[in-house]
Amino acid sequence: MNIRKRILIYFSALSISVIGFSFLLIFAVFSNYRREEYQQRIKDHTISTITDLSEAKQLNHNVLQSMNLLNINKLYQEKTLLFNANKQLIYSSLNDTKIQFSKDLLFNLSADKPVLESREGDTDVVGVYFVFNKEVYYGITKAYDVFGYSKLEFLKYTLLVLFGLISGLILISSFALANRISKPIISMAAALKIINIETANHLLPIPEARDEIYLLTSRFNELMKRLQDSFSFQKHAVHHISHELKTPISILVSNLERLEKESDLGKIKTGINEQKEDTKILGDMINALLEIAKVETHSNLTFQEIRMDELVFDWVSEMKKIHPKFKFDVQFDEKIESVHGLSVQGNLRLLKMVIQNLLLNCVNYASDHRAQIYFKNQRGKLLIQISNKGKNISPEEIPYLFQHFFRGENSQGKRGFGLGLVLVNKIIQLHGGEIEYDSPSNSVNKFTLFFPLGNN
Repeated sequence: MNIRKRILIYFSALSISVIGFSFLLIFAVFSNYRREEYQQRIKDHTISTITDLSEAKQLNHNVLQSMNLLNINKLYQEKTLLFNANKQLIYSSLNDTKIQFSKDLLFNLSADKPVLESREGDTDVVGVYFVFNKEVYYGITKAYDVFGYSKLEFLKYTLLVLFGLISGLILISSFALANRISKPIISMAAALKIINIETANHLLPIPEARDEIYLLTSRFNELMKRLQDSFSFQKHAVHHISHELKTPISILVSNLERLEKESDLGKIKTGINEQKEDTKILGDMINALLEIAKVETHSNLTFQEIRMDELVFDWVSEMKKIHPKFKFDVQFDEKIESVHGLSVQGNLRLLKMVIQNLLLNCVNYASDHRAQIYFKNQRGKLLIQISNKGKNISPEEIPYLFQHFFRGENSQGKRGFGLGLVLVNKIIQLHGGEIEYDSPSNSVNKFTLFFPLGNN
């Protein structure tokens, strides 16, 4: 059963059930009210008859006739029986209506139970215990609520008609609602058939209404974009890795074959060392690709508050050990008033890789063995500017700076695979940040990192 039919059935069944129960409740409440109200009328009539009888000093035909004339048309099909304290019949209305009642009704009447009610089919029977002028009377009255039952019957048919009309409206509304809800889903399913994972040209159209369908469509498109990125990365990786590894592996195999035939131990040792270095290069490339893959899949990531200035100083210290002649100049904007202005929520391992890659780039590309690092706050973000002198990246190359395996003209003759900035960019994006490149002046390269502050 498709979702449209389920919505139609569930909504219709629930709505019609609620309406039906409500109408039944209304009918039951009205029926109970009719019964109580009419029995109260019978009770009042009985007491009135007892009062009239008590005030009449003696009973004769004329008195009875007068009492019946007074009570005529008060109750439909009414029959009243009055009894004295000894429960002997002292009065019976003159009409031909017969009354049958259980003797228990009469004998159970008392001061503790002054009113008892029973029924004879649709006819109400009320027993009354009443004291008037210090005399005890018992009254049994039977009557048929013709007007009450007429109203009840009218109410019943009215509710039935309304139930039919409302049920029809519910079915029509349910059908329209089911179509309205299922239409975007059906459209989404239809769009899925033509989506090509290799291109972003066939993403699902975003609905205007910001509802659950909007969220589902947005999340799906985000997923498709990530899949497209991964697919694109896979294609580039396969192409470039095969291209990059083909020649080194061929040379490695050729050199090993040559060493296999070499008898000079010195040459063999030298050759093995050379091949070890080449193998390390291949290993570094594979490790870089693996790190990018981990970042893209967000695998096993935990976030914590990290002081970026401390992280930078730690790596500056490490760089000085390896490159003692290189100098890093770290400065802070005077508007940074507390450590909160230097803290971000992030993954320590990944942020270390960001700083490491950017500082290594400074070491590899700075022409004067110096680099500047500047911290500042701007609009709720932490900015880290890392700049150095060196050959500028050309304007034509800047759009490709963060693409896989891209290496600019300034990197010619230097070790690398064009993956460092790719990894840096993906890590920063994962932390909700951005990275930008610009050259404020000739022979100056500057990378600016934007991170949301950890206390925001």
